[in-house]
Amino acid sequence: MDNLGAAPDWRHAMLAIADGDGDFLALGDRHWAFFAEERPVLLVTFEDAAAIRDREDNLPEHFELAKARGWSLLTIIAEGETWWRDPAVFRYFDRLSDDGFLEDFDRVIFYGAGPAGYAAAAYSITAPGAELVLVSPRATLDPARAGWDERHRIARRINFRNRYGYAPDLTESASRVWLIFDPLHKPDAMHASLFLRPWVFPLYARYTGEGTEDTLREMRVLDRILEAAMDNKFSASYFDWLWRGRRSNGSYLRAILAAARLTGHRKREVKICRSVTARLNAPRFARRLAELTGDV
Repeated sequence: MDNLGAAPDWRHAMLAIADGDGDFLALGDRHWAFFAEERPVLLVTFEDAAAIRDREDNLPEHFELAKARGWSLLTIIAEGETWWRDPAVFRYFDRLSDDGFLEDFDRVIFYGAGPAGYAAAAYSITAPGAELVLVSPRATLDPARAGWDERHRIARRINFRNRYGYAPDLTESASRVWLIFDPLHKPDAMHASLFLRPWVFPLYARYTGEGTEDTLREMRVLDRILEAAMDNKFSASYFDWLWRGRRSNGSYLRAILAAARLTGHRKREVKICRSVTARLNAPRFARRLAELTGDV
């Protein structure tokens, strides 16, 4: 384990926890593995070091949830846009697999969104039987397979053709993969199409665009999704029930109003504005309704 006194400030909180029941390991120069041990159920996540530094407690996003629920937590931390693709990370997951570490848990959930969703899918191969919750995951940035994705320009230099490379194929040992994305957002929908396998269940979060994970956070349903998955109770019908909360979510409502306005569907705009203003205190929608109906 790293020496607590010599570590940069942002690592102190994780090292203090690791000094109890857990571990904190440097994986090469740009990655770390943080493990907090509780009950024999495990949540595996992937995070950027910058996000942890910006957080007041300097802990992984899902640490408090895991602690409150008695879950063990393994978070792989990356410095910069590495996509967790580093030989040191490969070796770490090789070692977990060889040692049977992940097999010691009664239940393992891998979670990630966007690039972290890529990593969660890719490394899940080391935990046969794990369940995956992926939000708008990327399948690869290999130009031969995803040259149409013009995002992540810096990361295009990363080699996605060697070990742990093509994420969709690496989900083959999963029990189930829950794939949450916006089918109206073309890049994410195209990545999602590459994941489709018999064990993959697509769940649609329309009109969330690039912000699908943020919308789930705003709706306060992301933790509930992870809780249900850990309890082996997550399902498409449960997601549909949670997703009904979008009717009170500002980001979603603004997105559907903007889509109606962009396509010139004035009647749909009126219908949306009337529905929202009847249920919520929404000055923006009230003003737009007045503009559309002339009732100023």
